[in-house]
Amino acid sequence: MEVDWENITLVYGGNCTQPAIDDFPKDLFTEEQRRQGFVLLHVLGSLYLFVALAVVCDKYFVPAVEKICHALNMSNDVAGATFMAAATSAPELFVNVIGTFITEGDIGLGTIVGSAVFNIFGVAGCCGIGAGMIVPLDWWPLTRDCLAYGMTVSILIYIIHDERVEWYEALILVLLYFVYIAIMYYDKTIQKYAREMIEQGQPLKQDPTNPQHNGSLKSLPRIEEPTSSTKNEPASSSDIKTVPKPEKEVTQDELAVKQPYLGASSVDLSHGEDEYKLLTFPKGKWWFTQLSWVLTWPIYLVFYFTIPDCEKPKLKKWFALTFIMCIIWIGSLSYLVAWFITVVGDTLRIPDSVMGITFLAAGTSVPEAVSSVIVAKQGHGSMGISNSIGSNTFDILLCLGLPWLIKSAFVPIKQGQHWVGINSYGLQYSAISLLGTLLLLYVAFYLNKFRLDRRVGNACLIMYAIFLISASLIEMNVFFTVNLPTCGR
Repeated sequence: MEVDWENITLVYGGNCTQPAIDDFPKDLFTEEQRRQGFVLLHVLGSLYLFVALAVVCDKYFVPAVEKICHALNMSNDVAGATFMAAATSAPELFVNVIGTFITEGDIGLGTIVGSAVFNIFGVAGCCGIGAGMIVPLDWWPLTRDCLAYGMTVSILIYIIHDERVEWYEALILVLLYFVYIAIMYYDKTIQKYAREMIEQGQPLKQDPTNPQHNGSLKSLPRIEEPTSSTKNEPASSSDIKTVPKPEKEVTQDELAVKQPYLGASSVDLSHGEDEYKLLTFPKGKWWFTQLSWVLTWPIYLVFYFTIPDCEKPKLKKWFALTFIMCIIWIGSLSYLVAWFITVVGDTLRIPDSVMGITFLAAGTSVPEAVSSVIVAKQGHGSMGISNSIGSNTFDILLCLGLPWLIKSAFVPIKQGQHWVGINSYGLQYSAISLLGTLLLLYVAFYLNKFRLDRRVGNACLIMYAIFLISASLIEMNVFFTVNLPTCGR
């Protein structure tokens, strides 16, 4: 397949791409200084900003969105496919906004493609290894989300195959998002008929401990901390027998601890005693916990004074202001992250697409991986895997579609050219590989009888490593030319 450089040449006015670093403020260090080692400051700064993004999303943004959904009286299905999906994918959305409107490069698309593969293989691998037990999976949400995501990726491949996204193609992505919402809204009805048709032939594995959910861990309302009387009550025999069979032998008390405290349709993702306390140093804790407390103290301090904590009773009606402040902070932090990553890539002569697929993708997806491991340990493997795959669908349809639509329709590069250019042809190969990774994941679960264990986890991490290496080599023109050289380099 031959690369058509004509479209890219029309955009940039030559056989090279403009350096994205020119679209950001001038760096404090010269290129020579960065090459001598000061670029490490940008790497460390990016890691610190990833932590700040995780804190603002998990501690402030998600609770605010939950309260908005409750105020609008939205069902879990619709809330999960709209507001909650936006909350968990906010960093990817803002990075693509920056890549589309500011740098006009591939850092946004690369981040979402890389994040998608991380969510498929990285999250599944972390859940399989971190759970420490054999976790049964419900076939329906896994099949539903894989089908929806597979169709979404197929459409994306068709759209970017000519290195340009027309305004009407971006509009199709946005409209398909509303179709996705409708499917999620009628999921219970569709699920009923699907189970009746398929399970009549041969029943597939279903997780008895998994409540009905919409594919988003954080779309379910949080529960209050159990009362002292509840904590002291021993687990009943019915509670214990629903826990998935662990790989290692555990006592009855350990099984009771592993059993999650469920409400009507809730899973507790809180950290309990490990919750961060701004004015209380964790004495007697592990040294890593103490170091983390010191390093993240400035982050929590700034957010404490700038973002109302709507989870506190006195501020529970301030959720709208919390939402607005979180948007401001996430947008600002995403801009800084994109700036730092662009500086690192420019210094090391690494294309934006590679930085997006690797560093940015992993950094923005770590919170999802942590949440998925937590519920996997509680025995809810279906929810953890479905959360990661379901967020990928939102990333493509809205995180890519909406910025592309606004850019192509209202802010075209040139008058009359209502399309957005894709610099790297290699991203098409990466998008095609998404279908392969999705198929491999589903086949792995099917052959393992829809069970998540260490064997599947190890296989997923190996496949993720293979993808990272192959995609990076393609983007760096090792096998064939997919990226034009950077102008002035």
